[in-house]
This record gives sequence, structure tokens and C-alpha cells, in this order.
Amino acid sequence: MPKKISAGAVKVTGGIFRERMDLNKAYLKELDTECLLQNFYIEAGIPVKGMQTVYDPAEAGLHWGWESPTCQLRGHFLGHWLSATAAAYAKDGDEELRIKAGKVIDGLEKCQRLNGGGYVGSIPEKFMDRLATDEYIWSPQYTLHKTIMGLTDAYKYMGSQKALEIVNGFASWFEAWCVKMSEQCPQAIYKGEQAGMLEMWAELWSITKDDRYVNLMHFYKDNYLFKKLDDGTDALTDDHANASIPLMHGAARLAELFPESEIWLRRLEAFWKTAVKERGMYVTTGSNAGEFWIPLKKHGQYIGDNDQEFCTVYNMVRVADSMFRLTGEEKYAAYIEKALYNGFLAQQNSRTGMPAYFLPLKAGAKKKWGSKRNDFWCCHGTMVQAQTLYPDLIYYEGKSGKHITVAQYIPSRLSTVCGGRNVTIEQSTDNIDHNNQVLFEEHSSGHKSRWSIKLTISCEETAEFILSLRVPQWIKDRPALTIDGTLIDNYKVVNGFINLKAAWDHSEINIVFQPRLRMETLPDLPDVAAVVSGPVVLAGLTDRDRGLNGDFTCPEEFLYPRTEHTYGTYVWKQDHFVTREQPENFLFVPLYEVTDEQYTVYFSQKDWYEYEE
Repeated sequence: MPKKISAGAVKVTGGIFRERMDLNKAYLKELDTECLLQNFYIEAGIPVKGMQTVYDPAEAGLHWGWESPTCQLRGHFLGHWLSATAAAYAKDGDEELRIKAGKVIDGLEKCQRLNGGGYVGSIPEKFMDRLATDEYIWSPQYTLHKTIMGLTDAYKYMGSQKALEIVNGFASWFEAWCVKMSEQCPQAIYKGEQAGMLEMWAELWSITKDDRYVNLMHFYKDNYLFKKLDDGTDALTDDHANASIPLMHGAARLAELFPESEIWLRRLEAFWKTAVKERGMYVTTGSNAGEFWIPLKKHGQYIGDNDQEFCTVYNMVRVADSMFRLTGEEKYAAYIEKALYNGFLAQQNSRTGMPAYFLPLKAGAKKKWGSKRNDFWCCHGTMVQAQTLYPDLIYYEGKSGKHITVAQYIPSRLSTVCGGRNVTIEQSTDNIDHNNQVLFEEHSSGHKSRWSIKLTISCEETAEFILSLRVPQWIKDRPALTIDGTLIDNYKVVNGFINLKAAWDHSEINIVFQPRLRMETLPDLPDVAAVVSGPVVLAGLTDRDRGLNGDFTCPEEFLYPRTEHTYGTYVWKQDHFVTREQPENFLFVPLYEVTDEQYTVYFSQKDWYEYEE
């Protein structure tokens, strides 16, 4: 089965994914450390600048919105920031990020000491005890989970021993709280959005082998959702989507750590079956509205302003990544690809880096963007983590040490050991590169394709290994494959992959995927569809569903490519189409290019006579 490449072995080298990573990294550096710590300082009794009397939060330089000292989720963002900063440092080696994270960890250490040596939360300890009562409290375990996650990632990715010591102390506090709750009110342990806790205790056990983490796993492993999955029922409809998906991260970590216990993989497969296969999804991969799972195949009924919460996109990609590593099945890599273009990119503002909490799918929608310091939604936190994830999703190693899989086609460089030798694989589009991955091919008379891929293999010494290339499901023709200039036409596609076994030295592989333009309908509205090119969802720049006249099985009849030759960043634009033979023609562009424009994703199928007055 595929396994993760070590952090730092993969560098994203160019194109839109690199641009979005850099935009995110600049934002991580931009935030003030004392503002990130403000709620931890308040809880520990440490004076915070500008907080003696606050007349204007922005003027005081404080973080507001969900980070304001009056919000019950205050402090959640710091954990996301710390995880994202640690991951970005590990993958890009930016020393400024390491230093900044170190200052935050120092601040948390001070807070823990003043709190008595265990608790290191941004909210009062009594919020956790309130879970044993009927009094309302907004997700205290969710909030504290982020701090534990951030500290754990600081140890994993930056080697911060201090971060591990802090989280170990916090775990002792948590163990004592769980013991108390198990005696007073056992159900309290499963309240307050605790879904992510199981993964953290499993991860910390894998790091420390400390028995206290076995105890904590025991407290958190019997969630009601697992029982419903075991029973084979629809475990998700109308359930809080992002309160359920993180449970699968815990199941995945346990499946990896304890492969002899097959129940965790069975639960993951049961979850995927009910979350994706049976439920269906929007063309963008989302399957929730207003934060809740949509009933099976009822997506048309729930189209509106509050579709596809970004946290769910990020967390489902993490589930799919785990499933790909556990099973090797191509469908999980295909799901990730679609989510990257139509969630990770589409819900990040290309100018500011800020998130769209939801991705509206109703006709004439506009994305609502967060601000840099005055919102701090949950999706604000998952967005800064998401933009560090790309290097983890491109390449995977085989457990034999003689197998490399290319799962995503993103300009990048892999440096690893395979077949007992140092190996470098560079991936790029087979195009002239002007800081963009969608330009024209150098020797093909202006033919343009972002899906013309070049892989350059360089080995320190000859290395024998298998290189597996994923063949996307969206292609319309058999891929054209050449190795060192020789056309290879006798290859086989096995379970979605071309497996190339050779004694590699210095080679160049070129593979071209021809994307299929298609319409994807809604399960409950078969006469309503979205336009997709390859994995990229296209948005019509129109303020309403104007309808599309034509055969939905052949969209080339009513959509014509629009190519612009300019001197901007996108020298050659791709996946732009203009309608033709419609009463009023308009432009389609990738959904991830839409920023402040009104757009429509789903269109009704019309006939000419419907337009006649």
C-alpha cells in the first residue's frame, strides 16, 4: 500500500498551487504573536497590550470575530496557525516561521505554568465541566483540540521538545477530567465537538508510547457514530458534518497503528459508502448545506448560499488521503484532485488568501470572503492548514521501498531514496513557464494543455523501482506516453494506474491527458447540470440560470473554447469557454478564478422553443 513521503521531501515548484501556498505563508508571517496568544494570556492572567480598555479592536490591533474575548470558541485559531506554520516550515524550510512559532510556544509554556502546570487553554476550565450539565456551551473540546493539534504538529514538523512537554502536561489534565466525567456524567466526554480528540491521542501515543494516551483513547473510542456505521444505517443525514468527519481521522490513525484490528478500516469504508457513494455530492465534492449532511441524493433541494462548508472539504480530503494509503484505490486520489481545484482553490481568495466559509451554489451567487483579523471562522483555521497540504498529496512511496506513485499532477520536486538509491523526480507541465502552469507547449504549434506532463527522473546511481502514474477518470482518450522520446503504446492501465518498472538512471517521461468536457447533473434534478473540464468545475459569469440549449451529453455543441493572448500572469488562459447559439451568450471560467463576480454553477437544460416569445 502507498505510504506518506516524509515532510520536506516534496517541494511544490510552480503554478497556481505554489502561488496559493506563498500567499498563505505570507499571511502566517503577518499575524502578531501576542494577538494570536491574546485569549491564552487573558485566561492565564497575563496583561495583553491594548486590552485594559478597548474602544476599537482594530485600532488596538487585536483579533476579533470568533477570536474576541467574548466568543466561547476564542483561541481556536492559534492551534490551526501553529499546525500550518509547523507544516509550512517542514516543507519549505522558512526560518522566519520557525522563530515565530517558537515565540508562540514560549507564550503557551508561560500560560501553562501560571495555570498550575497542566491546563493550557484559551477558555475557562469550567467550560469543560459545563458539558456535564444542561447549560449551553459552544464546543469547548473543539477549541482545546486545536491547541493540542498545534503543539503536536510543532513537535512533529519542527522538532520542538518544548511543545511536546506542554501537550504532555495538558494530557494529564485531560486524563483527570475524563476520569471525573466518567464517574459523574460519562456522556460529557462525547459532547462539545470532541471528534478530533481520538486522532490526537492516537498520534501522541505513536510518538511517546505513554500509557496515558492509551487511557485517553479508551475514553474517546466509543462514539455513537461508530455504532451507527457498524449497524450499516445512514449514519449522517442531518448530522453536523464537520462534527462527524474528524472521527474518521481517528479511525484512520487507529487503522494505521493497529492493522490487525480490522474494525477501523471497516468503519472507514462504511463511512465513505454513506458519505460519498450512496449520498452523492455536488459537482465540487461538497455534500453539506448549513453545516449539516444533505439527505441521500437530495442535493438539488438544498442549493443555496450555505453549501460546502470549507472545513468539510479539508477534512474529507484528509479522510480520502488516509483511505488511499490504506487501500491504494485510485478513486480516493480522484476525489482529492476534484476537491483541490473546487474547494481548496475555489474557496481561497486569490488576492488576500482569505477563506469563503461556504461555497454558494445557487444561481447568481457571490462568494463571501473572510477578513484578515475580524472573523476567524472555523474555516479560517482549516484554510491556513489546507494550503500547506499540497506536498503531502502528490507522491507516495511503496512499503517495499521500490515503488513511487504519482497521485496528483502538480509542478513539484521529490527527493527521496528508492531502490536503495537517491532519486529525484521533477514534475512540470511540458510548457514554457512564466510562473504559471497553464501555458503553451514549446514544440506543438501553440497547442495548449495544463495536462501535458513532464517527469524528469535523476538517480545518483541506477535504481530499479516501479513508477506508477495515475490515469485520471476524466480523460476522453488513451493517454499519449513517451519515455526518452520513444512512444510507448503497449502499456496497460491497471486499477487506474500505469505501472512503469525499469532500472532508472536519467530519464524523461512525457504523458498527455486529454480532458473531457462534460455535464454533471444533480441526482434529484437530472435536467440541471454543471459544466466540468477534466477535474475543474466551470462557473458561468451570469447573475441567473439562463438555461443552456443543447444536448447535455455533448457540451461541445454549445460551448466553444475562449483563449486569450495577453501579457498578464495567465499568458494563455485555459478552461475558458463561451456559449454559442444561445439567446444571450456568456463566458464560463474555472470556479477557482471567480473572486467577486456573480456566478452560476448549475444550469437548466432548455429547448429553443422555451426562449420564443
